[in-house]
Amino acid sequence: MAAARGGSGGGATTSGCGLKRRYAPQDHEEMMNEDQRSTGDQCGRFWNGIELLKDATEKKHFLPTGLESIDTLLGGGLRQGQLTEITGPSSSGKTQICLHSASNVAAKQMGVVMYLDTSNSFSPSRVATIIYGASDQFGQRGFELQPKDARFKSVMRSIICESVFDIFALFEVLHQLEVSLLNDKVNNGGSKVCLLIIDSISSLLAPIIGGKYPQGRSMMITVAMILKKLANDHNLSVLVTNHMVSAGNGAVKPALGESWKAVPHVRLVISRECESNICTATVLKHTLLASGRTAKFVVPS
Repeated sequence: MAAARGGSGGGATTSGCGLKRRYAPQDHEEMMNEDQRSTGDQCGRFWNGIELLKDATEKKHFLPTGLESIDTLLGGGLRQGQLTEITGPSSSGKTQICLHSASNVAAKQMGVVMYLDTSNSFSPSRVATIIYGASDQFGQRGFELQPKDARFKSVMRSIICESVFDIFALFEVLHQLEVSLLNDKVNNGGSKVCLLIIDSISSLLAPIIGGKYPQGRSMMITVAMILKKLANDHNLSVLVTNHMVSAGNGAVKPALGESWKAVPHVRLVISRECESNICTATVLKHTLLASGRTAKFVVPS
């Protein structure tokens, strides 16, 4: 698996897919050059209806998660250019959806997946189970003709997994991702990043919303703006997970409050039947579909 890992001392490291991580302050000239490159496309312009329709039909495709019921529920999968949130209680299947999505996109060679792991939940063995269990489904570019070990390695090379444990590390990774995308450096054999997964976003944002960080909510909204800008400007599908908190009277609701509620384009809540692998996904919010629609799916044990 190509992965960028932190290290001591200055300088920078580069992942196998070209993502540059920086651990020392940049000199002034280099910072100015990066700022000029990164702001090249920030000057917005007005789009007319024809341009918006063309962008939606020609560029904003769906990335299938590999879970047929969820893909049907979402009208095709994870929409490029949008942020999708999966929320639910612990052990409801949120991480499994992330792993299935990453595995499916990588296995079908649709592009590179960047997986930001905030709680050591990324499981290569689970990815292997998903790939080997679904190997008969993948016939693109001769993929099914490869031996199993080569197939697994091919998939894992297309998944960049990075451990991120605080909000400042997240800002750093997202900044370097944007710079690398602008410079067309994040690729693997000609494939570009098409899916960004953060499992879980609430593990990073919930601790800063309290009293410890006076600017916590502003930082949360900044993260939201960066993620949506990355999705829109670079045609990424962004998938994040969120946990549930008490809403009083025994009820629960997604964490991160009302400020975050408006951020995702699509919001699914996942529940799991007691002592069962059967899960239910319910649409809480969708840009095109009615809320309240449900679908059942099975998470392999």
